[in-house]
Amino acid sequence: MSSIYTGPVFEMARNQFRSVADYLEIPEGRRDRLLYPKRAITISCPIHMDNGEVAVFQGYRVQHHLTLGPTKGGTRFAPSVDIGEVSALAIWMSWKCALAGLPYGGAKGGVTVDAYSLSKRELESLSRRYMQEMIPFVGPHIDVMAPDMGTNEQVMAWFMDTYSMYQGKTVNEIVTGKPVSSGGTEGRREATGLGVAHLIGRSMERLKMTPSASTAIIQGFGNVGSYAAIELARQGVKIIGVSDHTACYLDRNGLDVDALIAHTAEHGSLKGFSTEAAFDPDQMLVQPCDILVPAAIERVIDADVAGKLNCRILAEAANGPTTPEADAVLDQRRDEIFVIPDILCNSGGVIVSYFEWVQDLQQLFWKRHEVLDRLRGLLDDAFQRVIDRVEKDKISHRVAAMAIGVDKVAQAKQTRGLFP
Repeated sequence: MSSIYTGPVFEMARNQFRSVADYLEIPEGRRDRLLYPKRAITISCPIHMDNGEVAVFQGYRVQHHLTLGPTKGGTRFAPSVDIGEVSALAIWMSWKCALAGLPYGGAKGGVTVDAYSLSKRELESLSRRYMQEMIPFVGPHIDVMAPDMGTNEQVMAWFMDTYSMYQGKTVNEIVTGKPVSSGGTEGRREATGLGVAHLIGRSMERLKMTPSASTAIIQGFGNVGSYAAIELARQGVKIIGVSDHTACYLDRNGLDVDALIAHTAEHGSLKGFSTEAAFDPDQMLVQPCDILVPAAIERVIDADVAGKLNCRILAEAANGPTTPEADAVLDQRRDEIFVIPDILCNSGGVIVSYFEWVQDLQQLFWKRHEVLDRLRGLLDDAFQRVIDRVEKDKISHRVAAMAIGVDKVAQAKQTRGLFP
């Protein structure tokens, strides 16, 4: 197939798909149409920098399929962004949306940039230029963007405003993850982290674990990790370890989550929170705990780490944190480690993004408790479908979750046929 789809993250997504396609017995002649993206867009984003120079940043948007409805997915501003990574994330988003029962295909976008090195004016210029270049390819019924690593509510507001200026009217529904004052929904900011914690709670119920007697380690303390920590602590779970790209802390007596949240709100990261609890980040994932939550980046759990994991529940809050080689190890440890796969575990964000899109289209907005009640309902349904598939076919949680998503998309493509 095309040589643009390369790199370790894309290979990981392709290998996962092949395993699921084998399990579903999808004919070879239908596989490429299911796997490869419908569109892959590459753009240049020139902007004026504060020093008077003009800098050009590379941007991407991948739309995996539009079989079930518009595509949906985040936009990340990060130094690692490339077309292979973005394509893999779009593919995973397709299976995630299908598993959750949402009328979307997967998409993902990004710009290769260290967003934290930009001034606010430079970030606004880059955000607006990116959306301006994407206008021919996106729309409320074509592709709906959302925030991701390096972007936030403010960036989504700039995206929405730029698109609206070109349309000559306000189009709230072009992006989700906006501020509530600009057509966003209550509950969106915390949705992914709350969803992670809710599914951990469901898993603990199934395993007959007591939250107040359980411990958790969270790798990644951004939006997802921090809200997961807050909700797990509220349930009674003791948070004994946290980390981000600046610092790592471990205290078996428990860390003060409220103090961690206050520190990151003031300083922007975990750096400087403590000297006594400082810990080696390379050893964090293999420390003894009941619940391990990788909530940072892809491919942090390889086969070696998987063999050393010392947790009962592995809750994949990040996208693609576990390599296929690690999956093979975890498959041998099914009785020891209960995996909540990423396309289920972190689906709270896209579920509430869907709610935001629906509210914007209707111009009828819900209260926070309505949003979160609906979120929990969809998560419970998806969780039960995965468990039922696992018990029926004696397969891993990841294969079960992906199979549900892949099978739904495959059936929809088969029903619609191929035009012309």
